Amino acid sequence: MVGLSVNHVITLSHKLLVMLLLMTSSISSSYAANYVIDSARTSVRFAIDNFKNSGTTGGFYNVKGQLQYDPSAKTGNISLIIPIKYLDTGKKTFNIKLTGPDFFNMQQFPLAHFESTKWYFDNNKTNSQVTQVDGNLTLHGETHPISLKATKFNCYLSATVKKDICSGDFTTTIDRTKWNINRYTLFGITKNLTLNIQVAATRQ
Repeated sequence: MVGLSVNHVITLSHKLLVMLLLMTSSISSSYAANYVIDSARTSVRFAIDNFKNSGTTGGFYNVKGQLQYDPSAKTGNISLIIPIKYLDTGKKTFNIKLTGPDFFNMQQFPLAHFESTKWYFDNNKTNSQVTQVDGNLTLHGETHPISLKATKFNCYLSATVKKDICSGDFTTTIDRTKWNINRYTLFGITKNLTLNIQVAATRQ
């Protein structure tokens, strides 16, 4: 390269190397398959323990979102939108109480949202399994990190819909007071909520 100093050559070479690495990264990430969350098969179930009475279970339904997953590259991303109005405990009066201002406050905060930040896989090189998904949970106007433990996760070709399906079960326990849901903690209703998340998504 006539007229260029050694420093210029090194700088140009460095820039070319960075560009190649970025191109390689974008190509490899493009292999991640895109999935749409199946609202009929996705839910976030919870248990509320009352120390003076038996606990109550319920769930959020009609969950929507997107999933990207590449088991060979051990990468994933999931985004879930959780509508508070579809909370159901099987008891209408309790549904109204939980969606009201004392708890999830549906009128002011109609949606909860989970966005993954990191996926963990086991060390089995021939059949990688998801073990944990970290992410941020936005609920009641607050955002805090949580970790979801995967009890199962699998992708397969569905004979019914003739498309690839990914489905799995995850669990975590959150302290609801971190999201400013503090009501009745002094009256025996535990501040810790165990969440059991069932996810199913169809490849596009």
